[in-house]
Amino acid sequence: MTQHSQIKADPMAIMRLLKDEQGNMPKGLPPVHKWNPDFCGDIPMQIKANGQWFYMGTPIGRPALVKLFSSILRHDDDGCFYLITPVEKVRIVVDDAPLIATLVDKIEEDGVSYLRFTTLTEDVVIADAKHALWVKYDEQGEPRPYIRVRDNLDALIARNVFYQLVEWAEVVELEGQSCYAVQSAGQWFKIAACELQ
Repeated sequence: MTQHSQIKADPMAIMRLLKDEQGNMPKGLPPVHKWNPDFCGDIPMQIKANGQWFYMGTPIGRPALVKLFSSILRHDDDGCFYLITPVEKVRIVVDDAPLIATLVDKIEEDGVSYLRFTTLTEDVVIADAKHALWVKYDEQGEPRPYIRVRDNLDALIARNVFYQLVEWAEVVELEGQSCYAVQSAGQWFKIAACELQ
């Protein structure tokens, strides 16, 4: 079992790792957290638990449109999800997490491991102190892993991505308990408890 030690992550390394293949930083998102328009009511839009977006019961088939909607999505303190513009605020239904992490890369730089996640809507995030990774279990005992992506928005980690994390996991002691955990940006994230023999 590994005793975890604190490793200092380089903030500049995180910035470099967020760049795309062409070396471009992700485009900035609209400042929805600064907008405070009047509430305009509910619209018949829903994000299913599998990450698929629907409007009036019909799947939204255009990825560019889904990406646009996701860029103006906000999760407010009342627990509801809204699409926000400077002039209007409409509530939508989200069954679970609004985003889905469909890819993970493990990158080593200067002796530090970084887990870089990409969502279906092309958000790129490094698991770190501000972008925590955690696992809940449903009523059947099945794992439901998540990562904080931005503001108050989380992504469900797709099953194949979670299996990759399980492969990378180490047995470590966190908060006095043995568990399986992965490391990213100097942080350890628990993904499963160790069964005591």
